[in-house]
Amino acid sequence: MSQADKIFVAMCKDILENGTSTEGELVRPHWEDGSSAYTIKKFGVVNRYDLSREFPAITLRKTAIKTATEEILWIWQRKSNNIHDLKSTIWDEWADPEGSIGKAYGYQMGKKHQYKEGMMDQVDRVIYDLKHNPFSRRILTNMYVHEDLHEMNLYPCAYSMTFNVTQRPGEDKLTLNAVLNQRSQDVLTANNWNVCQYAVLMHMLAQVCGMQVGELVHVIADAHIYDRHVPLVQELITREQHPAPKFWLNPEIKDFYQFTTDDIKITDYVTGPQIKDIPIAV
Repeated sequence: MSQADKIFVAMCKDILENGTSTEGELVRPHWEDGSSAYTIKKFGVVNRYDLSREFPAITLRKTAIKTATEEILWIWQRKSNNIHDLKSTIWDEWADPEGSIGKAYGYQMGKKHQYKEGMMDQVDRVIYDLKHNPFSRRILTNMYVHEDLHEMNLYPCAYSMTFNVTQRPGEDKLTLNAVLNQRSQDVLTANNWNVCQYAVLMHMLAQVCGMQVGELVHVIADAHIYDRHVPLVQELITREQHPAPKFWLNPEIKDFYQFTTDDIKITDYVTGPQIKDIPIAV
């Protein structure tokens, strides 16, 4: 059975059984009817996914992996902050009339900085270091830039990646590991979405840098289940679990900027039914 399912179910049970409620607190999110959107939350959730063993898509319900991949490429490859460069409508409510979400996400990844090797943005710096200085403990990205927060239509949720390369005994290829830091997460709607898209990103970076994938460690400061999501989550975690799907990445691509969503394939993905009309807090 999928290890991602086991991790997801254990996390949800822990939040529901041991989490704290924000009911009665002054909270920012609200439902479409204007009422406050309260949560049950856990602080400091840490989940570990061994990408060398399986692709971490839950099977309790389907995760739209190609759409999730398109979003991560929008941020990391196209380095865009404009929804007109994105096929999905996920970010529409945070966009201005021109389609911009402000100095957020892709804007920060595309912003060039001076290094001793020259001017590079954060993505190019990661790729440069993985190729030229893989055992550095300084290979990371950060989108939570305080001087630009006032010009972001949405503060970044998943805001930082820290990469760490190891040499496994007896193996010639280096292993790429990473920590994904997230300040806040709506577990029902976003958890596996984020896990899958950053897993794809790690596969892509590992391939273009001549490495193999290792662990993705997902650290969530505030992992929460919204009050109106509780019955949906309770039903979801009782569903039958299936083996993890198989993941394929086009081995011909050696340049990160050449990847498209057509270069990934997910096969043998057996899942439970999709949950429709999930209420979204904004």
